[in-house]
Amino acid sequence: MNKKVGTVSYNIYCNFTNYGSALQTWALHQAIKKTGNNPVLVDYCPEVLADKNPLNPYENMWDQDEESKQMCRLSMPAIKENYVKFDRFYHERFDRTSRKYTATNFFEIQEEKLDGFICGSDTIFCIDEFKGFDDGYYANYPEMKGKSVSYAASFGDPHFDVESYFVLNERLKNFKALGLRENQMLSYIREHVNVPVERTVDPTLLLTADDYSLIESHIEYDFPYLLLYARRYDPNMEAYADRVAKEKGLKVIEISLRATNVEKGHVMRYDAGVEEFLSIVKHASFVVTNSFHGLIFAVQYRRPMVVFTREQADNKIKEILELMDIKKTQFTSGEEEYCEIDYDRVHKNIELARKNSLFFLEKELGIL
Repeated sequence: MNKKVGTVSYNIYCNFTNYGSALQTWALHQAIKKTGNNPVLVDYCPEVLADKNPLNPYENMWDQDEESKQMCRLSMPAIKENYVKFDRFYHERFDRTSRKYTATNFFEIQEEKLDGFICGSDTIFCIDEFKGFDDGYYANYPEMKGKSVSYAASFGDPHFDVESYFVLNERLKNFKALGLRENQMLSYIREHVNVPVERTVDPTLLLTADDYSLIESHIEYDFPYLLLYARRYDPNMEAYADRVAKEKGLKVIEISLRATNVEKGHVMRYDAGVEEFLSIVKHASFVVTNSFHGLIFAVQYRRPMVVFTREQADNKIKEILELMDIKKTQFTSGEEEYCEIDYDRVHKNIELARKNSLFFLEKELGIL
């Protein structure tokens, strides 16, 4: 087919960098390349993210209590190092548009000579997080209408009222096909469009663990460790990780903003770049996380793991665990009983979902 396809997603512009956002974009690009097409990362900044600054994140932090702010201040050296590595990742690992696009200049994207757009993955259809229907994520710019599909787009935990459902129905008309990451809105979408609609897996599951060896840092520690990866502070999760590490004789490597945990003997690695993150997960003896993509990469690398509940992430975590048939790995209090994971069975489930999703992606690219 050899089409030049622009991907539009939540990745470069943010308040805090996110391994999942970077890796889902990279994985989608690898999958597109395997179909014989040429992906281009659209350097797009939604209006709602224009004031976000990963090098000065205090004002836009989710948690505004003084303790959380102090932890962020103490973590700033690691945050800055992490940002430099992410910036390099986005510049070195992608074919990228020649300039940054916003609502003001998006009409100029025609100069990139793109054949079409893929919107996704991530929670780009979430109107709470983005304070409405972002024109880029919903393909509502004139240059995108009728030339766009979505792949593994997510609504997060949707909160639509009568008026916003009306707007949603109009925005869906911009797409020639819709791939959604979760089941929650699938029936509604199918009832309100006349284009192909399917549930598709997150792009990070379109690849296998071997594919990620292309970018892993291949770093190993000379001690066995438990990885604690927290997208948001959870005292129950931290206590559970410390208990398991003690029982198993493991050190704790932690990716979080809880900078003072170095006093507990934790090796703090918020500074880790994307490539380092993959290696840290791959070589962990145990993974404890409340991250959707932390869960996915623990599964990709067949690590013993548990995933804790987290506000605004419960639905997507619940659905991916159901798809993999490992619902008992989701914890809330830390007092739940750990269950061994049959990874041969899990990866058979993933393989089937991957095959169906790749088929749909190829179908989408064919109709762009």
